[in-house]
Amino acid sequence: MATTDPQMAPKKNVLGQPLEPCSADPVTGFYRDGCCNTGPNDLGMHTVCCVVTEEFLAVSAHLGNDLSTPMPQYGFPGLHPGDQWCVCAARWLQVVQAGAACPVVLESTHEATLNVVPFETLLQYAVIPKTLH
Repeated sequence: MATTDPQMAPKKNVLGQPLEPCSADPVTGFYRDGCCNTGPNDLGMHTVCCVVTEEFLAVSAHLGNDLSTPMPQYGFPGLHPGDQWCVCAARWLQVVQAGAACPVVLESTHEATLNVVPFETLLQYAVIPKTLH
């Protein structure tokens, strides 16, 4: 399990506002702090807060990124439709390009995402965040 990195990038979302939590149940984020924070150790850039759907999970698995199977050794519970989770920006875009985008919570998506995903693409799939639980 990753730990908090003292050199994390500034905590701003793609709207230029303070980064809001993505999910506490399941606890998400590269640093398992509930936020889509990133830093030098986060090579996959787990910065997109999305609400996973059955179709997204299936296509992601087909493309080589199985997000449904638990991997306790990495603190990963396995996802179910409706879960909010910080996914890798490039992987999210790959699934979008395959036609299976899932909703994105802009308030909880780290601004570093904009280095990989155009803002207009994120905006197309933006949703109002559910209450953090």
